[in-house]
Amino acid sequence: MLSTNHVGAASNMVTTTTGIQVGAAGTNDVAEAEYRKLLEEDDRAQGAADRWIQENQEFATRGGAIPNTELNRRIMDRFAPVRTGYEDFLRRHPEHVAGRIAFASFLGDTGDEDGAQSQLEKALTLDPKNPAIYNNLANIYTHSGPVKKAFEYYAKAIELSPREPTYYHNLGTTVYLFRSDAKEIYGISEDAVFAKAFGLYSNSMRLDPDNFPLASDVAQTYYGITPLRTDDALRAWTNAYGIAHDEVEREGVQLHFARVKLLSGRFAEAKGHLSLVTNSMYGDMKQRLTRNLAEREESARTNAAAASQPKEAK
Repeated sequence: MLSTNHVGAASNMVTTTTGIQVGAAGTNDVAEAEYRKLLEEDDRAQGAADRWIQENQEFATRGGAIPNTELNRRIMDRFAPVRTGYEDFLRRHPEHVAGRIAFASFLGDTGDEDGAQSQLEKALTLDPKNPAIYNNLANIYTHSGPVKKAFEYYAKAIELSPREPTYYHNLGTTVYLFRSDAKEIYGISEDAVFAKAFGLYSNSMRLDPDNFPLASDVAQTYYGITPLRTDDALRAWTNAYGIAHDEVEREGVQLHFARVKLLSGRFAEAKGHLSLVTNSMYGDMKQRLTRNLAEREESARTNAAAASQPKEAK
C-alpha cells in the first residue's frame, strides 16, 4: 500500500512499490483512522497533479498549454495541505512508523529528497527490522550517495523479507548500474558482476513471474554487455513479450526486437519488427531505428563491395 522512491534517478529500470501492508503500528484506532485519511488525501493530490500534467501536455499540442512554472505552482499549492497534514499528524504521533514512511514517499515524490531521508532515518530508529525502510533509504543512496550504503541496505531488506521481489529487483539494478562499486564490494570480476545481477533478477522473476516492467529491465541489461549476447537478449525480450499486458507494451518490445537484430546484422528481420510498430507514441524511436538500420545496411553493402574487389598486385 505504500509507494516508495526508487532507483529511478539512475535508471528507468525500477519498480515503485514494496508490497508491504500498512499495520496499526502500535497506535490507537483514532490515530489509525486519521492516518488512512491522510493516505487518501495524498492519493487524491497525486491524482490531480497527474491529471493536470497530462491535460497540459494535450493542450500543448493545440498551442494552449500554460507555462511549466505556472503548472508547478498549481501542483505545489495542491500538495501544500497534504504536507501540512503529515507534519501535524507526526507531531501528535511521532512514533507512527507507517506515517513516517508514507510522508517520506510524499516528500520524495515532491522533490524533497533530504526531507524524505530524514523521515526514513527517524522511522528506522523506531522500527529497525522494517525491510521497507531499508529499501527506501537504499533508493535514495543510489542517487545521492553513498552508493555502497545502498548495496548494504538492499541486502538488509532482502535478509528481513526474502520473498519480496522488489528488493531483489532493486539490488540487481544497482549491481548492474554501479559495476565498479559492485566489483569492489563483492571482490569479483565484471563478468561475475553481470552474473550476480542476473541472479538477483532471476530471484525477483521467480517470485513475480508476470511483472512486465521487471522482465523488460532484465532484457535491457543485455545492451550493456559487450559483445552483445544476441540469443540471450532475444530470449529475454521474448519472455517480456509473452507477459505484456496490451498492444502498447507489445509494440515497445517489437522495437527492442528490431534493435537487437539490427545490432546483430539481421537487417531484414529488424525491418519486419519495425513494420509492426504503428503507435504514434513510438514514432521518434521508430524513426531513429529506421535511420540507423538504413545506415548500417549501406555500410554493410559498401564493405561487401570493397571486399569483393580484387586486390592490387604489389
